[in-house]
Amino acid sequence: MKTQLIALDWGTSSLRAYWLGAAGETLEERSLPLGIMQLDGSEEGFERALDQACGDWQRTSPEAPMIACGMIGSAQGWGEARYVDVPLGAEELGSSLHAIERACGMPLWVVPGVIQRGDLPDVMRGEETQVFGLLDGDTDHGAPLLIGLPGSHSKWVTADGGKLTQFQTFMTGEVYQALLGHTILGRTAVPSDSFNAAAFERGLRVAQSSEGQAGPLSTIFSSRTLVLTGELSGVAQVDYLSGLLIGHELAAMSAMLQVPPSQPIVLVGNSTLCARYLWALEYCGFESLRFAPEATTAGLWKVAAGAGLVATDTAGESYVSPHARH
Repeated sequence: MKTQLIALDWGTSSLRAYWLGAAGETLEERSLPLGIMQLDGSEEGFERALDQACGDWQRTSPEAPMIACGMIGSAQGWGEARYVDVPLGAEELGSSLHAIERACGMPLWVVPGVIQRGDLPDVMRGEETQVFGLLDGDTDHGAPLLIGLPGSHSKWVTADGGKLTQFQTFMTGEVYQALLGHTILGRTAVPSDSFNAAAFERGLRVAQSSEGQAGPLSTIFSSRTLVLTGELSGVAQVDYLSGLLIGHELAAMSAMLQVPPSQPIVLVGNSTLCARYLWALEYCGFESLRFAPEATTAGLWKVAAGAGLVATDTAGESYVSPHARH
């Protein structure tokens, strides 16, 4: 089957490649440990990684356009794609693609990142594509939607009328790893593959309590002292700390974005991590919750269509536009 679009999610640690067909369906996908931090930063290095990921697809369909999102478009990537300001829709992303011209073959079109300006500016690069992929398949357009993307740098995105209107970043995942790996808290923690629900919920409860109002810098040391006093085991400490940090994140998110309990919330991302967030959101009183599969490919297809790299005919089927930019 002829490739209609080669779509790439190219981040710091991995490169995921998707071979998409005539209607944006995934014909084949690959994941390689070839993120930008694993490469030497040279044009030749990026070309070798691209060829390893999807060189055979390019040779099979040399006219198929290629589009990528993620850190490949950062200042440390192959070519910097400038940030686009919120609010914005998929069309604005499509009209702002950055072209990386290549010595041979089609150019690589890179999706720009998104910036929210202000006294404390915020940015995202890659998550915006997930958001628009989710919105493309979301049927509830009657009210603003809150989309959570848990991870090293968790994002909370408000979408309204098909547009990304505002967002907030929390470094919860990275801070969690740093605390356990590089501070005194890790000395008493015992890693485990099992989930201690009681310890996790205790962390949530502390974050939501009057003691938690002092903020995480005041409460995180309790993950050590509770072990020292015998109230927590070292195995339970990791889940207590997880609940504590996620609880603080949700409390801050609710206050900053002024989120009512009835707010529809969709979580996108790793299913195990999202399960923790769903548990925490329910504990915090949110009522309209659901989990959605990752939507990067749908987002890349939507942005590519908005850019004219692929188009939709009158019958609703997609094809490679004869006017696609080269």
